[in-house]
Amino acid sequence: MDGRQLLAERFEEHRPHLRAVAYRMLGSLSEAEDAVQETWLKLSRSDTDGVRNLGGWLTTVTGRVCLDLLRSRRQRGELSLDVPETYVPDPRISPLPGRGEAADPEEEALRADSVGLAMLVVLDTLSPAERLAFVLHDMFAVPFEDIAPIVERAPAATRQLASRARRRVREAAPAPDPDRAKQREVVEAFLAAARGGDFDALLELLDPDVVLRADGGDATGLSRIVRGSQAVVAGARSFATVALSTHLVLVNGRVGQLSVLDGKPFSVGEFTVRDGRIVEVTILADRDRLAALVDASTIAAVTGGSEPTG
Repeated sequence: MDGRQLLAERFEEHRPHLRAVAYRMLGSLSEAEDAVQETWLKLSRSDTDGVRNLGGWLTTVTGRVCLDLLRSRRQRGELSLDVPETYVPDPRISPLPGRGEAADPEEEALRADSVGLAMLVVLDTLSPAERLAFVLHDMFAVPFEDIAPIVERAPAATRQLASRARRRVREAAPAPDPDRAKQREVVEAFLAAARGGDFDALLELLDPDVVLRADGGDATGLSRIVRGSQAVVAGARSFATVALSTHLVLVNGRVGQLSVLDGKPFSVGEFTVRDGRIVEVTILADRDRLAALVDASTIAAVTGGSEPTG
């Protein structure tokens, strides 16, 4: 095995970790893959003989690539300084194990290391430098001394970037109940109540201050922010008669739903459950993006031929 092959093998060992870093930085699965590929190109062109911690080196390189991508987005005007409230990042969808069914160990490891859509929405409101400092330090334990050169600040100033980001995240991203069985119980009850038109039950399952964020892309009227349980229930009435096939799935490691209409993905929803009630609902209903993210094989894999919940 020559040196390049050995280097490629070592890189592949780190690819899942680098993909996780890039996804948290960018909120886009395709851009995350592009960033990881760019990291490989930089590695293949670099002299790493003196690098003692290849994983750390690759992590900081990926962070720098993502920082450049975030900055170029804003320079091109793809994202304003204030990200639209209705924008929802790319979801990661996987099958939900049945009750009593042993979960795949690899899938469980991914779930434990997952980040919810609601968190990604908050990360999109940070400046690129704040996001980098928070993601690398708080999520991946990269020392501030290693982050500082990337953002071109002193370590103390870099620490302040992460601190500001941390406050924003704590204020805006509610922490979910970690018990997946409890999540499932609440989400199943919510979907059953919505399907049956039991709006009193819906109110019992929703936190009074629940926030629903829906990104419908260019579809008129589908993108919205709805605040408060009464308003969310009122919105649920409008979809009660739509002939959707809805399945429980894992969305970024949390119990969520995939709704299918005429064999095509209609929406993907993530539910944040805390203290037995739903405090946040994050929905992607952008047909164009869903078509790219959820193909027929994905639908078959996550539904597994199971009966729909709605």
